[in-house]
Amino acid sequence: MLRWFNVSGPCRPDHHFMVPTGPRLPTLRRLIERQGYFVLHAPRQVGKTTTLTTLARELTAEGKYAAALVSVEVGAPATDHPEVAELAILNAWQRKLTAQLPLELRPPPWPDAPPLTRIATALSAWARACPRPIVLFIDEIDALQNQTLMSVLRQLRDGYSDRPESFPWSLGLCGMRDVRDYKVASGGSSQLGTASPFNVKDDSLRLLDFTQQEVEALYTQHTSDTGQVFTPEALARAFELTRGQPWLVNALARQVVDVLVEDRSKPIGPADIDAAKEILIERQDTHLDSLAERLREPRIQRLIEPMLAGTTLPGSSEEDRRFAVDLGLVRRTAAGGFVIANPIYAEVIPRVLASGSRDSLPQIAPSWLTAEGRLDVDKLLDAFLAFWRRHGEPLLGTAPYHEIAPHLVLMAFLHRVVNGGGTLEREYAIGRGRMDLCLRYGDVTLAMELKVHRNGEGDPTGEGLEQLDGYLAGLGLQTGWLVIFDRR
Repeated sequence: MLRWFNVSGPCRPDHHFMVPTGPRLPTLRRLIERQGYFVLHAPRQVGKTTTLTTLARELTAEGKYAAALVSVEVGAPATDHPEVAELAILNAWQRKLTAQLPLELRPPPWPDAPPLTRIATALSAWARACPRPIVLFIDEIDALQNQTLMSVLRQLRDGYSDRPESFPWSLGLCGMRDVRDYKVASGGSSQLGTASPFNVKDDSLRLLDFTQQEVEALYTQHTSDTGQVFTPEALARAFELTRGQPWLVNALARQVVDVLVEDRSKPIGPADIDAAKEILIERQDTHLDSLAERLREPRIQRLIEPMLAGTTLPGSSEEDRRFAVDLGLVRRTAAGGFVIANPIYAEVIPRVLASGSRDSLPQIAPSWLTAEGRLDVDKLLDAFLAFWRRHGEPLLGTAPYHEIAPHLVLMAFLHRVVNGGGTLEREYAIGRGRMDLCLRYGDVTLAMELKVHRNGEGDPTGEGLEQLDGYLAGLGLQTGWLVIFDRR
């Protein structure tokens, strides 16, 4: 059976193209050998479940450990009722462990125990009955919140000193966030106390995105199976657009080989990768849709809004910034600054934020096109000014980020302009007081510098012209637009 690029659920080596899991977490086996309790965190759809499932199978097959992956997600609805969550979690564990382990390694029926001790009691009974040391990976730990999260973590901490005879030899908590001291549950729950309920961890591991070499190795597996080649330029472009984000890497390739270039005799070039990117962004699959939902959370807005506006980050706390990094939405550069995690996310974010304004736009005749279908920049300026005078102010209320509402309305208008015939690129200029846009339509390239004149601030025209001049020089252009929104 031919393998394929997977974009849903854990990968299986007999069905899917896969990057080897071991090199992505080179220190994990050593932690396990040393009876380590640890945390593994990464954004969604990076490969946590695949990595731990594969490792558990390997460890069990090697004959030294009884290793398995379970989840606590079923306990999430019982946020403040840990006694209810315990029963749901243990029932799910019994089913999962039966499916994963041979008969002699499976746990016995869970013993009766008082509420708030059932998980620790169950693990203790299994450890005493199992002929091998237990290595247990607990997935979706940050699906739990408040008292339920506290109870689970404290039970694990309480059993730690009984390992390995009466508790798992090694145990890993897996989720989107680095638990650190678990004072705050994922999702912004209230404070859980000053003492850490999981202070027995030896290490916190971050599952990183694919390297460029891993992306190339993954795509080359398709070539080995089918003979269809990704050109070096296509491989480089795929990494450039995704920065190795595993879901994006797989989704791009799947779109290309299953939809755009089904003829296996044709090589795949960078233009095919770009075409797949546009389809993914426009279609906004589940992964990108869930990313978009995060943008409306106040702590994410406190970071993304100033990044788009080009201002500093006075409203975001260190906790906000860590949360955004843990979600995979932004990343810290080598110099220490923040950027959007990859160019595809950088495209998705403003499109999503401008979508309400775009959907609210009136019908606009494309008066900016010549009879030959070429973009006329002067006519585009006239059309935009006429549109703004009539519709600009009412549409500001459709933008979810108040500080950059004019920018989003302008982008909504420009999306109508480029719809199906061009592209709109954005550059984030954090701390530089501006937003840069580049509209490409056919052989026409239009650069725009967006500024805001706010109360108590000086006229930004001079600075804006200087910034526009630098932007134009970088693009090799002679002219462009300086757009100043007067918010006084």
